[in-house]
Parts: sequence; structure tokens; C-alpha cells
Amino acid sequence: MARMTAARAAVEILKLEGVTGAFGVPGAAINPFYAALRAAGGVEHTLARHVEGASHMAEGYTRTHPGNIGVCIGTSGPAGTDMITGLYSAIGDSVPILCITGQAPTAVIHKEDFQAVDIAAIAAPVTKMAVTVLEAAQVPGVFQQAFHLMRSGRPGPVLIDLPVDVQQTEIEFDPDTYAPLPVYKPAATRPQIEKALRMLNASERPLIVAGGGVITADATELLMEFAELTGIPVIPTLMGWGAIADDHELNAGMVGLQTAHRYGNATFLESDFVLGIGNRWANRHTGRIDVYTAGRTFVHVDVEPTQIGRIFAPDYGIASDAKAALGLFVEAAREAGAAGALPDRSAWAAAAQHRRATLQRRTHFDDVPIKPQRVYEEMNKAFGPETRYVSTIGLSQIAGAQMLHVHRPRHWINCGQAGPLGWTIPAALGVAKADPRAQVVALSGDYDFQFMIEELAVGAQHRIPYIHVLVNNAYLGLIRQAQRAFDIDFQVKLEFENVNAPELGGYGVDHVKVAEGLGCKAIRVTDPAELAAAFEQAKKLAAEFRVPVVVEAILERVTDIAMSVTNDIGDVVEFEELATEPGHAPTAVRALRV
Repeated sequence: MARMTAARAAVEILKLEGVTGAFGVPGAAINPFYAALRAAGGVEHTLARHVEGASHMAEGYTRTHPGNIGVCIGTSGPAGTDMITGLYSAIGDSVPILCITGQAPTAVIHKEDFQAVDIAAIAAPVTKMAVTVLEAAQVPGVFQQAFHLMRSGRPGPVLIDLPVDVQQTEIEFDPDTYAPLPVYKPAATRPQIEKALRMLNASERPLIVAGGGVITADATELLMEFAELTGIPVIPTLMGWGAIADDHELNAGMVGLQTAHRYGNATFLESDFVLGIGNRWANRHTGRIDVYTAGRTFVHVDVEPTQIGRIFAPDYGIASDAKAALGLFVEAAREAGAAGALPDRSAWAAAAQHRRATLQRRTHFDDVPIKPQRVYEEMNKAFGPETRYVSTIGLSQIAGAQMLHVHRPRHWINCGQAGPLGWTIPAALGVAKADPRAQVVALSGDYDFQFMIEELAVGAQHRIPYIHVLVNNAYLGLIRQAQRAFDIDFQVKLEFENVNAPELGGYGVDHVKVAEGLGCKAIRVTDPAELAAAFEQAKKLAAEFRVPVVVEAILERVTDIAMSVTNDIGDVVEFEELATEPGHAPTAVRALRV
């Protein structure tokens, strides 16, 4: 046994649980933990500029590699409340991150002491566990339980609140004999899989919907093997994008109201059976449930038993980790194939690929100002299949999901449920920190970019290079498009005449100067013909200076992106540009419905 402070014991457990990096901002009530972090070594700390930024960095760090646990650290009071958005984002997307906060001394927690807030109560709805540790001897057990909970079942975040006196109290702790608690994940049984396979084989036009749980379980290879054995097309969800390569012959495209492909929606509406694995039937994927479910049989496999039936009642549900279930699906499909008991799905798969070939959206425009579609076309050319894309919310993310190409798991790192503005910069830093050799490319609209723009300085200080594609129309574009339903265009314009940069022509914030002032490199592009060269220059600058590089594309002010306004995946409005004058927004559009 060894005698050490509770804070030191906590740091030793972080290392023993595999943590090698953390993000945070020190403060008076968490300084004992920081002292232990420095003395122990082995955990590289990245200083954030905002504590919410630290929580999103932890998210990006976790999402990059299987088994990663991102850690964010802050002091008492507002540091914890600032990280609530990160915890909400993590719980919504099943991302395990550990939030550690300082707290006022135990004797004054309920006496309105400076920066003393009941953060455990505040965080409880957005965590798997949130606890203020009042006894120092409980610290090792609480941290051990935290890692067990984060990894078990449906993964998610935990918050541990440490009063400053608890951190400094000495306890007995033996790191040499510490062992992580076993991780619990439910597993399907062979009879369950056989029943699901019988239901699937009875169908004529089946689909697999692959959710983020397939990627989280590191089960994409099994997914592909099962799809190829059975010949069944795969619909990846937004969080499951990359589970099957975009150019794979069984990729049927994404489905949904916004981040969807025309051919994906069309193929889904022709299906008669859906096997959902590791997905939660998110509303932006399903739209109206009556339309989504009509005429289809559903089997739902999910690691969280209470997720089955939450949105609608499937015809059969299996509570199982995706990897365990897919392992049995592959085993059963092999046996069925050897016995000649698997139907021929080649005509159905070919029909899905025909839709893919004939229902593409137009991306090539030479207009000035730049149309956003052209930006994504050039991104596809400039950044290869090894690229890790990072994005959060807005028309930029929706159009990116419609038009970019992703070929590998964990190469589309997106905030799915919460969608907080400002998420992209810190998340991209977390991704780049977790995989320093990767080509990391972030995608933002101007408002998302401005929300946490100060975090660019983190990349400059700590030499974390990545490329940030900023599409700037000086508008809250998604809200503007949504306001069409109310016949308004109100409080969504960001343009103003910048007295220090009249050359911007009313586009307001000089993002190039701001980025450069924060220690980064930046390039502004106003002509679509210059995009390719700008992306190549950005790669060189990132490699040479080891800092974030911003490529700002000045867009036309108004571009409507395909989406449904009736909450119906069969009623997505497709906009095809008609005659326009150079330098102006489209004068007319023609609405097409799938």
C-alpha cells in the first residue's frame, strides 16, 4: 500500500485505465488535482481557452480511436456549468468522456460559498453518473466505477466533483494491484439471431440501417461481411457514416429529412424490411414515423434495452452490443449460405445502385460569389479517403453530409443530437490531438466558427495542425431557410460594413485577421476556380507551421439546401438552380420531390 492524496490516487487511476491525454483549465478549487497531474506525469494536458471548449475537445478525442476516453477538467462553479453542453452532447451521441471538476470545501458546499454550485445535480440528466465525492477514501472506488459505467452498455459521460479538501486528504491506495472493473455489454443469443435472419430471408427488398453503435463497437468489418454474405444494401445513419465506404456497391446512401441522399430516401421507400443495428431512429433520420414504417417489417438491435421500442415498436427487438450481434449474424449467414438458404438479392442491390447513379445532386457551379455545392466538390477532390472530417450543425454540415464522401469509420466525426454551435473547432483539435498523423478537416459556417473561435489559439500554442473549411455567407443559413415557413427573414443576418476591412463588402467579420491574430494561418477564397489551389496551400501551411489553417470561402448570401419541410422523407424539396446573374443569389428555383 502507498499513502498519497486522493487527487494523486485519481490521477494514477486515470493512467491505469488507459488515459494519456486531458483537456482543461485550472482554477483554485482544482489546483490540488493539477498538482497531482504534474507530479505523476504520464497524462499530457492541453490548456483550453474555454472550459466548454475543453469538453468538446474531449469528445473529439474519444471519437477518434476505439477505446479512447477523453478527459476534461475544470474548477468549481462556472467551469462545471460551462461543460454541461459537452456532457449533453456526449450523452446524446453515446460518447464516454470524464468530466472532473473542483468544488468548494465540504464544510461550505451548502453555504453559498464562492463558486460553490451543486454541479452533480445540474449534470445528472446529461450523464450516466454525476457525483460529488464527500469522503476522500471513496475517490478510488468512484473513479473505478466511472470507467466501468462509461464503457458498459450504451457508452456515455460521467462527472466527478471533488471538493478541494477531499483532493488534498491523504488515503491508502495501491496502484500496483488496481484493476479496472469488467465492462458489461449485453450479447445476442443464437436463437435470437436465427429468428431475425428468418424474418429477413422472408422479405424481398431488405435493408440494413447501420447506426453509430456499429462504429462504437468497432464492428464495421463484421457489418461488411454480413452485408456481402447476404447481398443486402446498407443505409448508414449520420452517426454511422463511414461504417460502409461511400463507394461500396452495397452502400445505398443516407436517409432522412436533411443529411440524406436522394437515392437513399428513394431506396428506403421501396424497401419492405429493415434491420437496424446500433441506431436510435433519430427524428432527422426517420421523419414522420407513419411514413417511415409503412409497409415495412423492423428488427432492431441495440446495446441499450430501453432504446428498443422508444420511438416505435419494432416487429422484433434484440438487446445486444453490435459486435456481438453481428458476429452471430455472420456465423448464421455463412451456414445458411453453405446450405443454399440465402435469397439472391442481386437485382435489389442493382436497383439501389441505379438510383444512386441517376439521383445525384448537382455540385459544379462556376458562380461568383461561390455556391456552397462547389466547395464540397473541390473538397472531395482535395482530401482523400484517409481524411477525418469534423462538423456539427447548420447548412454547412447538412450540405457537407449530402455531398462529401466518407470511406472509413471514425472519419466523419459529427455532433448528432445536441448540435451546439461552436463545437467544431474544439472537437477538431481533440481529433487532431488523438491522431497527430491524420489529415483532419473541419467544416463550419461562419456562426459556428465564431462561437468558440478563441480555441484556435489552443491549436497555435500546442502546435495542433488541422484544416478548417469555413463557408461564409454572413447568415444564419439554416435558421433563415427554416424561417421561410413563417414568411420572415428576421435576426439571422450577420453582415455589416467592417470599417477595418471594406474589401469584405458587407460580409462583416474579418476571419482571416482574427485567425492570424490567434496565431494561425488563413486563406480567403472568392472565386471557385481558386479553391483547389487554396486547399493545397493549406496542406503545406499546416505541415510547415504546425498550426490550424483556415480556408474561408466567400459564398453567395442565399442558397437553399435540399430538405423536407413537411417532416416526410418522401417529400424532400430538391432545389435546382435556374438562370442566375453572376454575383447574385438564385433568382428562381424549381422544387423537385423524390
